[in-house]
Amino acid sequence: MPDALETLTATAPETTRPIARLTRKRVFSGIQPSGSFHLGNYLGAIRNWVDQQGDYDNVFCIVDLHALTLPTTRETLRSNIIGLANTLLAAGLDPAQSIIFIQSDVQEHAELSWLLSSTTQFGELRRMTQFKDKAAGSEEVSAALFIYPVLMAADILLYDTDLVPVGEDQKQHLELTRDVATRFNARYGETFVLPEPDIKPAGARIMSLEDPLKKMSKSDANPNAAIALTDTPDVIRRKIRRAVTDSGTEIVATPDKPALTNLLTIYSLLSGESIPDLEERYAGKGYGAFKSDLADVVVEAVAPIQTRLAELNADPEIAREILAEGAERARVRAAAKMAQVRDRMGLGLG
Repeated sequence: MPDALETLTATAPETTRPIARLTRKRVFSGIQPSGSFHLGNYLGAIRNWVDQQGDYDNVFCIVDLHALTLPTTRETLRSNIIGLANTLLAAGLDPAQSIIFIQSDVQEHAELSWLLSSTTQFGELRRMTQFKDKAAGSEEVSAALFIYPVLMAADILLYDTDLVPVGEDQKQHLELTRDVATRFNARYGETFVLPEPDIKPAGARIMSLEDPLKKMSKSDANPNAAIALTDTPDVIRRKIRRAVTDSGTEIVATPDKPALTNLLTIYSLLSGESIPDLEERYAGKGYGAFKSDLADVVVEAVAPIQTRLAELNADPEIAREILAEGAERARVRAAAKMAQVRDRMGLGLG
C-alpha cells in the first residue's frame, strides 16, 4: 500500500486560484454503513466502482454522518463502518488507485454542509421524494433526515466532482446539488464544479427476489428478498430457488415479466453473457434448470469476495490503516477547497 500522500502534494493553492485538476475526471461515491450488503449493492454500485478505478480519479466515502439520520448506537455504527470497509476492499476497491475514507474523519464535510444550507431553499428539501417516503407524515423524524441532501451536496462539491454514480432514485438529490452549486457560484463567484450523474444502463436497480417491483434492499423485512454477500452457497441456492417468477414458462426479459427480467439481468451481469444469448439457451426449458444454473453463477461470483472478506474480518487493523490513510489524503483536497469557499464567502479575516 502506498504512503498516504504518495500521489498528492501537501501544498494547498491560494484561495483565489482554481484548484489544479488531474487529466482524469474525478468520481465521488458515498455509501452508508448500515449493515450487511447484498447482491444489489454489488451489481448496482460496488462492482462498477471497482471496474472504473483505472479510468477515473476516485474518491470513495463511508458516509457515517448520513447514517445518523436514523437511530443507531455507537457499537453498531463502529461495527458497520469496519464491516463496510472490509466489504469494499474484498470486492476489489484498491487504496493504491482510490481514496477510501470515513466521512466524519474529514470535518470539512460538516462545515461545507452548513455553509451550503444558506443557498438551499426550504421548499427544495421539502420536495425530496426520499424524505417524504421515509418520513411518511410523521412529526418525529430527525431534522438530519430533512437536511441530509445538503450534506450529500457538500460531500460531492467538496472534491470538485465531475461524475457521481447514482441510481434513478438518487438522481433528484444530484439535481439539487447542481442547483445549490449554481446558486452559490452566482452569488459568490465560480467555486464549484457542476457534477453530472453516471447512471449505468444495466444493474443500477437490482430488484427484490420476492417482489420484482421493489428495489433489493438490506432493510427488507423478508430475508429471502435479498442475497447477502455473506450468504452461504446453500442459502443462496435456496433463495434463488424460492425467487418469484412470472406467469407462463417462457424465460424472457420483457416488461410484462419483471421477475424474469431481474433474474436474467443478474445472470447476465455476473456471467458476462448477453440477455438474448441467455434467452436462447433456456428457450423451451423450465424455470428449475434456469434457477439452478443462476444459483451456480451467483455462488461462483461471490466466492472470492467471501474468501477475502473472511481474511479482512480476521484482522480489522488492515481496514483501519487504509481508512486513516485515505482520510489524510482526502483532507488535503478538502482543506484546499474549504479555504477557497471561506474566502469567497468572506468568512473570518482571511
